[in-house]
Amino acid sequence: MGFTRLGLIVAAGVVVTPYVFFPGVDGGGHGADGADHHIVPTAASMVPVAPALARDGWTVNATSERSDARASNVLDGDPSTIWHSDAAAQHSITIDMRRTQRVSGLAYTPRPGGGNGTIGRYEVRLSTDGATWSDPVSLGVALDDPTVKTMSFAVGGARFVRLTSLAEAGGRGPWASAAELTLFGDPGGPVPTTPLARGDRTTTVTDKAITVDLKAPMVITGLTYRHPGARVGEYRVAVSTDGKTFSPAVASGVWEDGDKVKDAAFAGQVTGRFVRLTSVTGSVSEKAEIDLAGPVPGGAAPLSRYGWSATASDEDSANPAANIVDGRQDTVWRGRRGQHSSQLSSFTVDLKREQPVSSIVLAPRNPGRVANYSVAVSTDGTTFGTPVATGTWSDDGLVKTAVLKGAPNTRFVRVTSTAEAVEGAEFYAYAAIDPASTAALDRTGWSASASDEETDPRYDGRAALAIDGTDTTMWHSKWTGVPAPLPHWITLDMKAAKTVAGIRVQPRGDGMSGWNGRIGQYQLRVSNDGVNFGDPVAAGTWPDTSSPQTALLTSSVSARYVRLTALTEAGNRGPWTTIPEINVLTPAPPPDKSKTGSWSAVNGYPLIPVATAVLPNNKLLMWSAYLPDNFGGTNGYTQTAILDLTTGNITNRRVSNTEHDMFCPGTSVLFDGRVLVSGGSDDNNASIYNPFTDTWSRAGTLNVRRGYQGQTTLSNGEAFIVGGSWSGGEGGKTAEVYSPGRNAWRLLSGVPAEPLMTADVRGVYRADNHGWFFAVSGGRVFHAGPSSRMHWISTTGNGSITDAGLRGDSPDAMNGNAVMYDIGKILTVGGSRQYSEGDAINRAYSIDISSGTNATVTRVGDLAIPRTFANSVVLPDGKVAVVGGMTYGVGFSDQTATYIPELWDPATGQFTKLAPMAVPRTYHSVANLLPDGRVFSGGGGLCGNCAVNHQDGQILTPPYLLNADGSPKPRPTIVAAPGGATLGGKFTIATDKPVTAFSLMRLSSITHSVDNDQRRIPLTPVALAGNSYQVSVPADPGVALPGYYMLFAMDANGVPSVAKMVKISEPFVARMGSRGPG
Repeated sequence: MGFTRLGLIVAAGVVVTPYVFFPGVDGGGHGADGADHHIVPTAASMVPVAPALARDGWTVNATSERSDARASNVLDGDPSTIWHSDAAAQHSITIDMRRTQRVSGLAYTPRPGGGNGTIGRYEVRLSTDGATWSDPVSLGVALDDPTVKTMSFAVGGARFVRLTSLAEAGGRGPWASAAELTLFGDPGGPVPTTPLARGDRTTTVTDKAITVDLKAPMVITGLTYRHPGARVGEYRVAVSTDGKTFSPAVASGVWEDGDKVKDAAFAGQVTGRFVRLTSVTGSVSEKAEIDLAGPVPGGAAPLSRYGWSATASDEDSANPAANIVDGRQDTVWRGRRGQHSSQLSSFTVDLKREQPVSSIVLAPRNPGRVANYSVAVSTDGTTFGTPVATGTWSDDGLVKTAVLKGAPNTRFVRVTSTAEAVEGAEFYAYAAIDPASTAALDRTGWSASASDEETDPRYDGRAALAIDGTDTTMWHSKWTGVPAPLPHWITLDMKAAKTVAGIRVQPRGDGMSGWNGRIGQYQLRVSNDGVNFGDPVAAGTWPDTSSPQTALLTSSVSARYVRLTALTEAGNRGPWTTIPEINVLTPAPPPDKSKTGSWSAVNGYPLIPVATAVLPNNKLLMWSAYLPDNFGGTNGYTQTAILDLTTGNITNRRVSNTEHDMFCPGTSVLFDGRVLVSGGSDDNNASIYNPFTDTWSRAGTLNVRRGYQGQTTLSNGEAFIVGGSWSGGEGGKTAEVYSPGRNAWRLLSGVPAEPLMTADVRGVYRADNHGWFFAVSGGRVFHAGPSSRMHWISTTGNGSITDAGLRGDSPDAMNGNAVMYDIGKILTVGGSRQYSEGDAINRAYSIDISSGTNATVTRVGDLAIPRTFANSVVLPDGKVAVVGGMTYGVGFSDQTATYIPELWDPATGQFTKLAPMAVPRTYHSVANLLPDGRVFSGGGGLCGNCAVNHQDGQILTPPYLLNADGSPKPRPTIVAAPGGATLGGKFTIATDKPVTAFSLMRLSSITHSVDNDQRRIPLTPVALAGNSYQVSVPADPGVALPGYYMLFAMDANGVPSVAKMVKISEPFVARMGSRGPG
């Protein structure tokens, strides 16, 4: 079955492509019955994760334009009209969205048919004011063809987006052109926000500006402006901590004239005490009112909306309720009663599975009207309880948030309000609150008082003990004699105003008196004078447990005093209240980059890197299939590219001389640094890339047609493959080995694929894929997965398989992965019981095979986020970065993608979260360790003009290279090291400063989440004179697998050097004795 693509233009000029399949067009990648068993694009591939932003009112200008090809044509929705520059060296075109919005990418449609002016090398920059521009957020090289190019980048706030053409794609002349430009919004959803209390703030007004003093620093996300009299046209907003030095604009835009409330969303969350609104055109009024919005404490992540559905009590058939979850800004839900109806209406969203929901957000397209609302939830869609949230939404265009009491576990969410208030909005729901979003304030110098306290010296229960730093003491309400009745309160005096986001209480857990005094129902109040506490800022009921309990405010407030009142005892044991420890929470500080790392700008490439290999000459080889962005059939050629890691330049070529479409192959790096690619779409062919001559050549023909097979280089210099029923028929994918000297494959009849398979419900074509194979001594292989059973494999003679037992309590873990992080030690992570259409698992295991005969499995800490289709990279210090993936495996979909990588530490066995990346990396993504100690992550998709192609990559700077503020740590430098060493030999390394460790990292090649080449060999240095060290290479080729390695030096702080390339070889006698000179 082959396929073609049928382009379809949808909203805002975004091109998606449904697939039309034609039976009977045969080729590689097919079963014996002619059916294509590869994962194929489904409806999910047509769903963009990031919504296209509505272009209402946008303007555009360019550095130059022809009179018959104006810049404004890129926003007219007609791809037959174009912008074309005059002749010049460089050109840029800038979109003004007329207000600050969150943006995550740009889609560039070249002129029809391509040709003159098609943008090749490019960069994208952002600005909030049109004057101060960011560093490039996306840069790269686009192909010289008429297909739509997507330039993704990390979500950021901007009013202006500038695309600069640095070179014309075909080198035809100094021009630039474009048919359409589309911008994309936040793929996750807006930050839940809430109005900030006015408190005792003051306002200063001049003719052109209003400055609000909040009296204490606050986290702010936007503002609203009510303006009787004077009118503001173009505006800018800045913040300050001292009232003197103000930031660059955090928001800017142009408000239309009229009496409606104006709003301005900020580029992101900012912290400041002073907020200044400046009127660039028009003027402000002394009677104007400014209200501010801040984030809902808790940092809850938005839930994936894939598959959600919505119904309504009232809807216009042309504008159904389903539009509130369609991710598009050009569709609305509208009731039959009309746009301005004040009658109550409700809509219900089906989240498709039960899950905790901490808040919901409605993102209006236009300002609504003041309206009361209520939110109820249900697990069955029929029985809805009492509302879990009620309130009033204001009449502005900022997002509307409802915090759900108790973060209920629910599947159905029903919102009731007036249709005029909520129609046209997009609906979002958010997961349980992230405790890391808040931090405890330093309690030094604080004091505590209480409504009553136990002062009997035998049973000391003074209020001060609740903040003494130990839970072995406690505040206890008075209980001797006549116990004081409920309610009881405790007040904390922080001695100065602080930003308060909530409290955390450690309940009593000693059991001495039946846990008396645990708080049930509670109220939380704040004050700036210790006398006037006002209404509760938080209230609820805590369970009868010893687990820490948290109460978060709907929005952070500035206060000096915090009072917690206990209204009931959780277990109804008596009129008591106890608190061993209480902390006041504040919004968490910015991430510590020395713990989270950071990501580069997104780099665009002329193809989707579905497979990559690190080369000995500091370059990265990448390839896709017969097309840069699609696969299918047996076409006899492959699109490849080489990224020069020194210069950043990239070159691309179509490789046809090997008659091999190298999509979905096996890959490994041979002893001599050449890259062997086997099978795939052209399923009985193999190719070799030589990085030293930059040439591709044909390798020997496979004995068994295959694709998706596992592959690894052996300790004797051969290469091993097995499995791969995606191509060449199902089953019978017996192992074979490749001999570089003979350029031929030898079948291993004693190593069938069947014992290695998973129990996939769809059968063998999904069960014998992507094996985790690691070379050990004597030309043997250890099979670590993805099946739950492990094996030892011999490649001597006809070969043989020996069962190595279960991988602990792991299920099958297809599309998980495994890396050798230390000598004889393998980490396996993630995966799914099924190849696709299955939940990801969060388990991880360490497998010790150092004995050479036994495999000892230890379950280590679980991933924080279950993931399949992820990639893992071992770092020079032995930690493992796990990048990308999704929580529910669906090929060609980003709907459940996770943007948050994790870092595994072998010293603790635990994972920690790293900085989020800008682009989802799921099916068909890759990751590699680079010679500078950073990690390349790229690709994903390969389904034509679908919504999930990622023709780009990013580079992760791991935490070990950064200070807390993101500045680079000083790195050691290897000033001298040999270019080669032999097994069992010693060599000397010189560095510019003292170091404590070295490691050898074998060059890697990866596709489909499998990188069996990765292995780390720690070297223990012997100090010589000065900063010189001697190290010894293991003698066993099953440990130090011969080939090219990156040699890293690490200082006492674990900071690695840039690597030197070292070739590890067998002694000449060993080479002669084992295989002869050939």
